[in-house]
Amino acid sequence: MAPTVTIRHLDGNPIAARSTEFVERKGLGHPDSICDGIAEAVSRRLSRRYLAEFGRVLHHNTDSVQLVPGSTAPAFGGGEVVDPIYVLLAGQATASYRGTELPVEELAVEAATEYLDANFPALPSDAVTFDVRIGESSPELTSLYEAGMALANDTSVGVGHAPPTETERVVAGLEPALRERIRAVGPDVKLLAWRSGERLRLTVAAAVVASRVADLDAYVEVTERVRETAEAFVTERTDLDVEVAVNAADDVASGRVYLTETGLSAEMGDGGNVGRGNRVDGLITPHRPMSLEAAAGKNPVGHVGKLYNLVAADVAERIHRDLGAEHAEVKLLSRIASPVSEPQAVDVDTTARDDEAIRGIVAAELAAIDSLTADLVAGERSVF
Repeated sequence: MAPTVTIRHLDGNPIAARSTEFVERKGLGHPDSICDGIAEAVSRRLSRRYLAEFGRVLHHNTDSVQLVPGSTAPAFGGGEVVDPIYVLLAGQATASYRGTELPVEELAVEAATEYLDANFPALPSDAVTFDVRIGESSPELTSLYEAGMALANDTSVGVGHAPPTETERVVAGLEPALRERIRAVGPDVKLLAWRSGERLRLTVAAAVVASRVADLDAYVEVTERVRETAEAFVTERTDLDVEVAVNAADDVASGRVYLTETGLSAEMGDGGNVGRGNRVDGLITPHRPMSLEAAAGKNPVGHVGKLYNLVAADVAERIHRDLGAEHAEVKLLSRIASPVSEPQAVDVDTTARDDEAIRGIVAAELAAIDSLTADLVAGERSVF
């Protein structure tokens, strides 16, 4: 059954027209992002195993990863890890299907370990301990995967928007640029931008790797490079007047600075949870509608908390790209046990005026959900 599609026409971009805008990004090594990355890695590993064994992705949700910080003794030139980071791998998964048992716990630890090794090379192998508490999927939810088509395993809302504002674009691009361009900067880089009129105030929290700086003067040089790089990055891409503060909690005079052994705040005081960080566009944008769903680790076949946020974003992007919309905002509402490709309702706010074309884009993106699932299993779509 075709969903009810409601379209509201706007005269302009309400976000760009605001005098004030806040945009945040928690980088790859932020504890919340680490949990998102692990959760998604575990889901991908289970999905691939299910496909190999049974030809279909079975019910699972591994979106309950939590991180408890460890402790370190960082020192210029290199210190030591004292207590390991504790990571809880929780959720539900189908561990037995048609007489075949699956090593869910083993697969989860393998996926989590490989994810950390691939993304955080300065993190020693003994610096993390895993505790697996992945329970068996409930019969009610498992039954939804026995149907001939993908059925929604929750009632929820997905939200997406396009195009990104100038502030959103520079925040999304700057975080990986800092990690790539400045070797002493670790994977844990957090950005928070405040645009006020034509002025952009940017706060950068960049974990500095102790073994890559010889002393306090070298540390200060790194933070100055971060500031200069951030200023240049923004001014090359916008006309905004930028002001950058780096590691604002530092007290250089007393030697209390953001120095880490591994480049991660998780090593010594900052915990993490899935879903507490970036939305599926890689940002936290409080001036836009956002879903509170934790997309990472959710099942890529039936969980609308993951799929509908991505579909909404894809619909909004196509309305912007194909119809020249200055602004598009899309919301999808699901109902549990209904086909994933048939949401209850779709709500669109946009500057585009061709309602027939908008409805056609909505229908096309919903019809392509199987391709979206394949991309997620292949690791070709980011959800944080």
